[in-house]
Amino acid sequence: MKDTIIINKKDNVGVTLNGMGEIPAGHKFALKDIKKGEYVIKYGEVIGRAKEDIKEGDWVHTHNVKSHLDETPEAYTYNFSANTFENKKATFKGFKREHGRAGIRNEIYIIPTVGCVNNACMRMERLAQKYVQGSIDGIFALPHQFGCSQLGQDNENIKKLLCSIALNPNATYVLFVGLGCENNGLEGIKEYLKPFNRTNIEYFNCQDVEDELAYGLEIIKGFSEKAKDLKREDVDLSELCIGLKCGGSDGYSGLTANPLVGRISDRLVSYGGSAILTEVPEMFGAEQLLMNKCKTKEIFENYKKMIEDFKDFYVSQGFPVYENPSPGNKKGGITTLEEKSLGCIEKAGSTEIVDVLGYGDVVNKTGVSTLNAPGNDLIASTALAAAGCQVVLFTTGRGTPFSTFVPTMKISTNNHLAGFKENWIDFNAFSMDEDALFDLLMKTVNGEYKVKSEDIREIAFYKTGVTL
Repeated sequence: MKDTIIINKKDNVGVTLNGMGEIPAGHKFALKDIKKGEYVIKYGEVIGRAKEDIKEGDWVHTHNVKSHLDETPEAYTYNFSANTFENKKATFKGFKREHGRAGIRNEIYIIPTVGCVNNACMRMERLAQKYVQGSIDGIFALPHQFGCSQLGQDNENIKKLLCSIALNPNATYVLFVGLGCENNGLEGIKEYLKPFNRTNIEYFNCQDVEDELAYGLEIIKGFSEKAKDLKREDVDLSELCIGLKCGGSDGYSGLTANPLVGRISDRLVSYGGSAILTEVPEMFGAEQLLMNKCKTKEIFENYKKMIEDFKDFYVSQGFPVYENPSPGNKKGGITTLEEKSLGCIEKAGSTEIVDVLGYGDVVNKTGVSTLNAPGNDLIASTALAAAGCQVVLFTTGRGTPFSTFVPTMKISTNNHLAGFKENWIDFNAFSMDEDALFDLLMKTVNGEYKVKSEDIREIAFYKTGVTL
């Protein structure tokens, strides 16, 4: 790459890649004089207004630029503009499932219905490691703090989310562990899962058995005996779904990792596969571009409603929609939410949007879908995996060691992070090597590569209402 980059010919700011005087690497500088009140333009789009006169060559950042999202927005319109691809054929080595898409891992999940049994589930996980044998990739408990004292939609959403986690293709077998007196009881979970006709899920309440550890381990032992002999088989690549997520973004995110992941998304869609984009608040300021990619007017209306509902929720809680970026984002060179959003949506590539999923919904269309979830890293990544993604591609400029309950591949935006945190980072996107990243994705999918954080499994719930 060059020392500086101008993304779009309409831009009045450039980006320094290696630093320029007082201007840190990844930050913006003025390409010409920008008067107070004038728009600051990057990616060919408005990212804010100048708070003061800015001279050519000056550092352009939070000290002299403000968001323009607090201004009266223009009405959303629908002007379709997206690429379509002729389907190609390819396969991966996966675990075929009786129902739905193939898994890329052969795993057993222990899911608590309520936080009260977290410790029992985690002890069960530790004791069950002796049953990891044959082709089994792991036995994992997925603790969380909810499942009781939630009301209304929160109570429905935690049930929906946990059931969707149980339906992920990577889960060969699932054990739901309840307490017996919680709001999110096993009867509701069984009723929700009944239409899916799954035979790989078992349930019990700790209050109903004398020794919950012995009881649960006996079930897991039975799971293990059946799962250990499963073999990877050739599966059409159309059965793969990837999650698209960025966290700890910096000034390079919209230049390297996010556009590169967008190319991977396009490439997978060309094979008939699927990708899911979420982080709704981090679409604010760039939402019109995604609206124009909606395949039909109906999808556009659904997407518009998702955006408007999220904005209304912010306002109803007394917060402005532009309460973003984070301190780390700003240190890395991102000035306003609209700048962050324009870089964020690069992960979706150039293809049309085929569906809008609600929180806890499972993907059912090939192509790129959007998902209703916030920007928080673990909440959003959990929602992506619960939606059916077998792997999450997670781009980052600041770095993070976390993982959700499916393989979470960390993709660095810059050379420094890739070198400094080799124990976190799976791929350095600064090279912009599409073939190398796609090859690593396929090795991960085929079980030939385990991502750096694969021993970590976490979930988080998006709670919006009252807790008793």
